[in-house]
Amino acid sequence: MSEFDKKLAQLQADLNTQGDRVVEQLFNAVEACFGCNEEVAQSVLDGESTIDRVDVEIERACIGLLRLGSSDETGIRSVLTIVKVNNELERIADCAASVAEVTLNHGNLISQAPPTFRVMANSVVGMARDTNKSLRDTDTEFAVRVLSFDDTVNRFRKEIVLDVQHRTSDGSLEPVVAFELLSVTRSLERIADHCTNICEQVIYLGTGKIVRHLPEGWTTPETPEF
Repeated sequence: MSEFDKKLAQLQADLNTQGDRVVEQLFNAVEACFGCNEEVAQSVLDGESTIDRVDVEIERACIGLLRLGSSDETGIRSVLTIVKVNNELERIADCAASVAEVTLNHGNLISQAPPTFRVMANSVVGMARDTNKSLRDTDTEFAVRVLSFDDTVNRFRKEIVLDVQHRTSDGSLEPVVAFELLSVTRSLERIADHCTNICEQVIYLGTGKIVRHLPEGWTTPETPEF
C-alpha cells in the first residue's frame, strides 16, 4: 500500500469517528431539549471544542495528503470529498449547539411545542445517523434513501411554522417562546440540509454521478457533463 493510500485510509477513519461524534452531539442536544435537561445541554456545548479541533486537524491532513502529488483520480476525489464532508459535519455540530443553547435559555420550551416538533426532531436525528452509515460504508443506495426524507422534514417545518404563527397571532403563545421554537426548527432544517449535502458527496464518491434537488424532488444520479 502506498503512502498516499495509508494516509487516505487513516483520514477516512478519522472522518468516520468525527461523524459518530457529531451524531452523538445532535442526539444529546435533542434529548436535552425534550427532557429539559440543562446538564446534558451544557455537555453538548462543552463538546464543541473537540469537534472544532478535529475539524481543523482533518482539513490540515487533507492538505498534506494532496501535497503528496498523487495522480490517482479516485484518490484525489476521495480527499476532496473528505474536505467537503468534514465541513458539513462541523456545521451540523454548530446547529446541535444552537439547539442546546435554546434549552439552557428556555428549558420548558417543549411543553409549548406542537406534536410535529418531536416528529421532525426524531426524523432529523435519524437522517444524521443514516447519513453517517452511508458515509462509513460508501453506500450510495442508502444515501439516495436518506435524500428522500428531506422533503418530509420540510413539510414538518412548514406545519410547525404555521402552528407557531397562528398561536402567536391569537395570543396563546408568547412571542419569545415562538422565536425559540422557530430557532430550533430552523436549526433542525439546516441539519437535514447538511445531511443531504453529505449524501450527495457519498453518491458522487461511489459512482461519479451527481443528484439535484428540483421542486418535484431529487433527480436520479446522473453522470455530469463537463
